[in-house]
Amino acid sequence: MWLFLILVLVPIIEIALFIQVGGFLGLWPTLAIVILTAFAGTALLRSQGFAVMGQLQNSMARGESPVNPMVNGALILVAGVVLLTPGFFTDAVGILLLIPPVRAAIIKWGGAKMLNSANVHIYSNQPEQPQQREPSNTVEGDFSVIDDDQDPGNSGWTKH
Repeated sequence: MWLFLILVLVPIIEIALFIQVGGFLGLWPTLAIVILTAFAGTALLRSQGFAVMGQLQNSMARGESPVNPMVNGALILVAGVVLLTPGFFTDAVGILLLIPPVRAAIIKWGGAKMLNSANVHIYSNQPEQPQQREPSNTVEGDFSVIDDDQDPGNSGWTKH
């Protein structure tokens, strides 16, 4: 339903804005503004995209969660798509999405909305009652010899 409304309302808004701005400025200035905003949006998209890629690489190098840079990157991608769509309304939405505090607010709102609507189901093949185990210092495991030149007997490990 939401997608249908967006696909119907956005073109109506764009046509109305084109008529209003074109009636005020004329045809050629209106077209020039649309073309200039597409170029400016592309330049902003490029710089913001490189900045987010750097943040993504830094967060992964530090071992942190890359979720925030990835969501920022997705919103920048959406900004790029709507900036390349001709129109004043879509250009305004695209430029807003390129502003980091606006993206942060959208992420915060969307994250809260997702948390409120999340359903968690836990499935297990374990019996209902947990099994009690005694604490043990024994660790079980398997290994395989990677380097045949070394004698595994020298390391103190035994092969089972």
